[in-house]
Amino acid sequence: MDPKTGGVCEAVRIFANGLENLGITNEVASVDDVQFNVDDRYISHPLGPAKNTWYYSKKLLPWLIDNISRFDAVIVHGLWLYHGYAVYQAFKKLKKQSTQIKFPNLFVMPHGMLDPYFQRAKGRRLKAIRNVLYWALIEKNLIHQANEILFTCETELILAREPFWPYKPKLETIVGLGVIAPPAYNTKMADVFNTTIPELSNSPYFLFLSRIHEKKGTDMLIAAYERLIEEYESKKPNQQGVKTLPKLIIAGPGLDSPYGIRMHQMVSSSKTLNKMVFFPGMLTGAAKWGAFYGCEAFVLPSHQENFGIAVVEALTCNKAVLISNQVNIWREIHDGGAAIVGDDTNDGTYTMFYNWSRLSSEDKEKMGDSARHCYEKHFKVNVVVNRFHKILTNKTKAQ
Repeated sequence: MDPKTGGVCEAVRIFANGLENLGITNEVASVDDVQFNVDDRYISHPLGPAKNTWYYSKKLLPWLIDNISRFDAVIVHGLWLYHGYAVYQAFKKLKKQSTQIKFPNLFVMPHGMLDPYFQRAKGRRLKAIRNVLYWALIEKNLIHQANEILFTCETELILAREPFWPYKPKLETIVGLGVIAPPAYNTKMADVFNTTIPELSNSPYFLFLSRIHEKKGTDMLIAAYERLIEEYESKKPNQQGVKTLPKLIIAGPGLDSPYGIRMHQMVSSSKTLNKMVFFPGMLTGAAKWGAFYGCEAFVLPSHQENFGIAVVEALTCNKAVLISNQVNIWREIHDGGAAIVGDDTNDGTYTMFYNWSRLSSEDKEKMGDSARHCYEKHFKVNVVVNRFHKILTNKTKAQ
């Protein structure tokens, strides 16, 4: 549940807190060794510390065996790690022990982890072979045992059917994913954000706020932005009608990874980029919302994005988004008039920047207004949580 691990833990928080508001008691068992988000309404059980890349914890399976029958439903968030195997083993062991136990309904929410991208991406050949073996020996058992597999959007559901065989879930359902609306803007947000990047000096900027990772297309983002700068400079900025070029903020964890270090070096070694691109690290709280509210547009050229919580957070702040067509919710946002969409390539990313730069101020403002309307229609948290609640309670009543 460490926020640094990305969107899945935030999705768990959104669903758990939302269900608590509807009178459903939630307990979150994780393999953390400390409790995160102490102000959340649900009960937390940090059963770590996790060991190795499988995130194994010796405390998890015994806890599940002792507690699983207390619940009406068990929801596994995410795949390919020990926690899913532990849930399957807990059900298996309890069924052997007694036929009198009332078993909860089992739901699995893959959060995009059945996307064929992970089997096809360059540099993942060994991991892809590993996944095929893991599926055959372990993961298919969890998927086939579950009463229902829950997806965030139709694109995710369709893609999940492609990479593995046999794939025979009992029931597939689109539940969606909601995002909590941000606090209303106040000047303190801008002040806190500006202290993280004093060099920005109130300049306009594009915002990338996500993990700095190859999957997110950070290298394409930098290359496309460098091309945009070169084109801008070729038009002689002192010429009438040429607007100020927004700078680029690349915010998020991962700067200390080999890939993150390489991205930072790419910028620092370039005379074109080193005064235009900034890496403030992971932003939270007022600094994060200050970054969203202050940006000209949000950018995410990801190679694979199951949902994109940060994309929707940008919409909540009335910001248009420049996203690749590999962000699974791009259709809803594009059709809502709030997105410029491109291929997940260098040219596609550049084209998004270029098309945005050609818009009038009025058209940019109109896209910002559409962004909030799109959020209200598709991603408002109470709409999604009510749908999730209905799925859980209908299954419980049917037992």
